[in-house]
Amino acid sequence: MVKKNTTAIEALHKAQEIAFAPFVFQTAISLRRLGILELVYNKRMSGGITSKDVAKELNIPEYGVDVLLEMAESSDMVIKDKKNRYKITKVGYFINSDEVTRVNLNFTNDVCYQGLSQLDESVLSGKPEGLKNFGNWDTVYQGLSELPDKAKKSWYEFDHHYSDFAFDNALKIVFKNKPKTIFDIGGNTGRFARSCFEYDSDVKVKILDLPGQVNIALKKLNEEDYSDRISGQATDMLSNDLKIPSGADVIWMSQFLDCFSKEEIIRILTACRKSMSYDSELIIMDLFTDNQRVKSTKFSLNATSLYFTAFANGNSKMYRSEEMIELVENSGLKINTINPLKDTYHTVLTCKKK
Repeated sequence: MVKKNTTAIEALHKAQEIAFAPFVFQTAISLRRLGILELVYNKRMSGGITSKDVAKELNIPEYGVDVLLEMAESSDMVIKDKKNRYKITKVGYFINSDEVTRVNLNFTNDVCYQGLSQLDESVLSGKPEGLKNFGNWDTVYQGLSELPDKAKKSWYEFDHHYSDFAFDNALKIVFKNKPKTIFDIGGNTGRFARSCFEYDSDVKVKILDLPGQVNIALKKLNEEDYSDRISGQATDMLSNDLKIPSGADVIWMSQFLDCFSKEEIIRILTACRKSMSYDSELIIMDLFTDNQRVKSTKFSLNATSLYFTAFANGNSKMYRSEEMIELVENSGLKINTINPLKDTYHTVLTCKKK
């Protein structure tokens, strides 16, 4: 972050970091893929390693090692001592070893990188123009099962990383009133449904999602002997005649509503309200940009909004909590409780019918 008393020289340097940001990013990707950063890390206790020795150990041309490590030094991933030995920095350590950084790097590189070049076109059209690099779909969700394997793997790892570890805390809220039937809207591959089955031996879950996602989830959960407790309904949440079936004690949405515009969210929540009784709950778990304790998480979420703009659907984003609360209330629902989850990025909203 640029400080208020930043000098012109410091501001100019920051501007050049932005201008050459893609070069820094690709340097990090190459250092990881080629094993260079891992080798520098492994040599940290023995005084570091020269680029010549890196090239020899990894059988990589010394020229290539030189240019990568020189850029890595300029971007604070490594430092070089007076004997020309490279040593890893804290930044380099996280690039090499941190799981969330690995997930974010792969997601950016394998899913978003090409599409971001159409960001301005997407802003003007309100459509994910960058998605055309992969296929002719209106949204990424329609083509998710058809993405190239590498992109698909990185997409799911990104999606799962920011949800799975929050389930344990969220389930305590979901099962507070002992629901017998849960509708998992946007159930994806069925990971939350599986968590519910493991948490409660009697609960039944119905997944509502696009046909491809429902089929994937049902196939996996049927193979795991949950066929008597899992069901699915192919549902297009953008349909003009959207109807949510009745009968749910809990309607669950995990990192789902940020995939839609404000107008679409109101339409979806209104359809849910119509299906609810006054005893049922609608529970939303999401990552709100204003509820983050760590600056890097807010930064990541704001970047993810640009993924939605250029690649996913062209009209959604990561919302602030106050925006989501207003959308809930404008849909004929009321917020019952607001629950920031401990040790996660998430907040859980429980909602009731007004």
